[in-house]
Amino acid sequence: MRPTASETDTIAAIATPLGEGGLAVLRVSGPQALAIADRIFTPPARGGIPASAAPSHTVHFGHAAHNGRRIDEVLLTVMRAPRTFTREDVVEISCHGGVFVARQVLDALLAAGARLALPANSPAARS
Repeated sequence: MRPTASETDTIAAIATPLGEGGLAVLRVSGPQALAIADRIFTPPARGGIPASAAPSHTVHFGHAAHNGRRIDEVLLTVMRAPRTFTREDVVEISCHGGVFVARQVLDALLAAGARLALPANSPAARS
């Protein structure tokens, strides 16, 4: 049996409730999670490492960027398979709260190759 697109895609979503809060968390999950994070995450010039080189279950400071423009200062958490809830690579990005910044980071993740996560009960998520 061939895996479905929903089993092989890398998905991204805002994981915190929308609204005005101090932080927003975005989650990227799937086989390309680390590569996608590398496309939008810029570590500090000194001592920083890309997401793909980070050990599992570590947190890294840097910036989220899209088209060469900084979006926000972020903390990037790397969790490597199989030691995650979904048993696949997961990256969580914590940015400043509010809808505007979280949406910009999500748009950058989607432009970098992630697909928007769908509710588990949606017909498209089951296909």
